[in-house]
Amino acid sequence: MGIFSRIGDVFKANINDMIDRAEDPEKMVKQIILDLQKEVSQATQALGKAMASERIAKRQYDNAVKVSADWEAKAKAALNAGEVDLAKKALSNKVKADEDVKQYQQMYEQISAQTEQVREQVETLKSKLEEAKSRQAMLIARSQMAKTQKNLAQSVGGLDSSSALDKFNRMEEKVTRQEAEAAAFAEMAGSDSSADEKTFEQLQHDMEVDAELQRLMAEMGQTGAEPETEGSMM
Repeated sequence: MGIFSRIGDVFKANINDMIDRAEDPEKMVKQIILDLQKEVSQATQALGKAMASERIAKRQYDNAVKVSADWEAKAKAALNAGEVDLAKKALSNKVKADEDVKQYQQMYEQISAQTEQVREQVETLKSKLEEAKSRQAMLIARSQMAKTQKNLAQSVGGLDSSSALDKFNRMEEKVTRQEAEAAAFAEMAGSDSSADEKTFEQLQHDMEVDAELQRLMAEMGQTGAEPETEGSMM
């Protein structure tokens, strides 16, 4: 069946051309599936026509065989009746019928062989369609992954890594300065608190000293005397 061979060559050429020009593999894969489905449909229709021709050829062949058998039966009947000339006429028609048998047999066998070839080609196309369908999801997944990798590569390639690191370093230095300032303020706040504590401790100590002085003076009968302070002693 040369027509199927030509269809296959044209189909392959179209597929290769589409793949070479493909910008979106996902769409192209779906289109390939649709094209294969169309090819299977057309091949199936061709198979139907071939099978119909095969059935017609088979009926013509069977009819020719029956006609030949009928003339042979008539020739036998004529011979049994002693009608030799009539038997010869019957056999003459049988010879013509036998020629038809050979012709229709040859035609039937040829059409039958062609039909079988078409049937095999249809099965091959169906097998390829099923294979394409089974690979469709994987091809689409690979296409999407390739797009993702490409986008990531473009993003990384467009990023100025040295500039980004410089900005990161400046931010780190800023945070370090803020930490140092916080520590300094904390230290200053701690110093003021410590000074206040020392002042209160000294005041408490002086009061205790004055109390002890009053006690001793009372014991010594000097209750009227006022305790001397550092200012009065000078």
